[in-house]
Amino acid sequence: MSHALPEEENNSGRLRDPTAGAVVIFYRPDPACFTRANRLASLIPLVVVDNTPGANPAQRGQLDARIEYVASGKNEGIAAALNRGVEMLRAQGCEQAFLFDQDSEASATLIDGLLNTIRSLVHRGQKVAIAGPAYHDSRLGTITPFVRFGKWRMSRVPITGQEPLEIDFLISSGSCLNLSAWQEVGSMDAGLFIDFVDVEWCVRARRAGYSVLGLPWLVMEHSLGDEPATFLGRRFAMHSAFRHYFIFRNALALILYRSYMPLSWKLSELVKFPVRLVVYTLLSGEPRKQFSMICRGISDGLRNRLGPLC
Repeated sequence: MSHALPEEENNSGRLRDPTAGAVVIFYRPDPACFTRANRLASLIPLVVVDNTPGANPAQRGQLDARIEYVASGKNEGIAAALNRGVEMLRAQGCEQAFLFDQDSEASATLIDGLLNTIRSLVHRGQKVAIAGPAYHDSRLGTITPFVRFGKWRMSRVPITGQEPLEIDFLISSGSCLNLSAWQEVGSMDAGLFIDFVDVEWCVRARRAGYSVLGLPWLVMEHSLGDEPATFLGRRFAMHSAFRHYFIFRNALALILYRSYMPLSWKLSELVKFPVRLVVYTLLSGEPRKQFSMICRGISDGLRNRLGPLC
């Protein structure tokens, strides 16, 4: 992928913009992940960082030749992998970077909408750090509302209108970073490994005076977790015990040791603790393993012990 080359036209007639790129994180990808990555590479220059343990360059499989494939050789976490991909795009002169999970479905409409909005606002002098779409989770059957942090509680922002909404955080998948903000805000916190990485980065961006924008007219399909469970009439996204370790650990570490995290976010996470403990333990099908990993996460969070699970 070279930015010295002229713009390249893809099969749909859309020009691949060499000043914007995308990062996709692989972890034990199935064939559909390779298909999605190849489809994305026809729209925008792409870096794939493979966090599959033992992965090597020979395992790029049927990836499009234009894709830069990086095999980490281990699961280094979502934050470190995103940092690696973003830095590669920055080194190649990209001004914006899209972030995607391996199961994210991207479209030309999404990419053009985010790029046009960011560039228009930056041209008018607005400091934009990141923009992203609304998210529809087919498993939960809902479009996730955007969120703002109040003094004591978080508020939900309706997904309506044709104007960018000033919000306080976005999930990373499907979002578009404005790389002029990257150096000032800093990279993703690799110590967090996976959960709350996007929340923590957006908080730092807002503190640095940058906007975090939700674009309600753009909606992306995105599944949060495994098959959801129902408890007291509510549906909860479920994860593996491995993920629940990080959810509890990182929430506690951010609550106790990061003074810049908003009080309303901290209170919200504390309220969720007992509910998550019950739901994740009793409705997972593996209560002992879940309970053990959650307790381990709580213990490590209390001690601010971050990094990968050892």
